[in-house]
Amino acid sequence: MNDLLAATAAWLNPAFTLAGTAFTWLELAALLLSVWMVLCNFRVHPLAWPLAMLSSALYGVLFLHSKLYGEAGLQGLFIVLAGWGWWQWLRGTGASGAPLVVRWLGARQRLLAAGLTLAAWPLLGLLLQRVTDSDVPFLDALPTVGSITGQILLARKQVENWPVWVAVNVVSVALFAVKGLWLTVGLYALFTVMALAGWRSWAALARQGRAHG
Repeated sequence: MNDLLAATAAWLNPAFTLAGTAFTWLELAALLLSVWMVLCNFRVHPLAWPLAMLSSALYGVLFLHSKLYGEAGLQGLFIVLAGWGWWQWLRGTGASGAPLVVRWLGARQRLLAAGLTLAAWPLLGLLLQRVTDSDVPFLDALPTVGSITGQILLARKQVENWPVWVAVNVVSVALFAVKGLWLTVGLYALFTVMALAGWRSWAALARQGRAHG
């Protein structure tokens, strides 16, 4: 256990300093894995899922260190969902029994996803407020519940995962700026741009699927 704690502490040492802000090896490694993961998502490549597991594990440690308990707990859930998403991309099927393809949700499904996400936000915020020492419980809770929605939609190859990630990333930029995680702020700003590009790419794939269907 002592060796594990020592190794973790080493990863929290500064990798470099920029404009007076220290960036840890842990944050840098998580950033690089996350960018690689999103690039794989663009191409609908299953390698995205093991990369998601690794980056989530690193971010879980980083967020615990920063007292972002909602985000830290989310990383554990992400690891589980990434395993499920990996299986979905390799073996999952749609309602017809055919392998999953990139496609849009129906209007009713969109309303359901949005409603469940917005309903869960204040509930998680209240939970974090009551049982943790988080100083930003509701700001922490919003990207947490939005990320769960985005991850489920991504696993099922729904185009709508990308606008969800755009919203999650914008809120996350504000959250991590409040906590002074500036390298992660830059990452999530980049993620916002990448999510917009992913939205466009997957929308084109969905149109092609309809044209050929």
